[in-house]
Amino acid sequence: QVQLVESGGGLVQPGGSLRLSCGVSGMLFSIYTMGWYRQAPGLQRELVASITSGGSTDYTDSVKGRFTISRDNAKNTVYLQMNSLKPEDTAVYYCNADRRPWNPIVHWGQGTQVTVSS
Repeated sequence: QVQLVESGGGLVQPGGSLRLSCGVSGMLFSIYTMGWYRQAPGLQRELVASITSGGSTDYTDSVKGRFTISRDNAKNTVYLQMNSLKPEDTAVYYCNADRRPWNPIVHWGQGTQVTVSS
């Protein structure tokens, strides 16, 4: 049974930092592209950052220079370091494991709330 469990969310002031973690079990973590998505109330879920099995990363424009995605294959964990947080970063953040086209099943975590407010 595949499980993705996010942690590290919370309330932070503007300009602050948080590090999200996503622990994965039940699959061969190292071969998956891992992603962090977020969904704010009333908006569609959007891709924030992704990291391939080879370590290549990609970011949505609004977080470039502020967020860093990384992975530790020995710990089956993907991280999202978020610095210089802004109120517009407030959302539920979800971790995702994707191996399309080789496997059509995309796995999701349950989400962790990030609130940026003074």
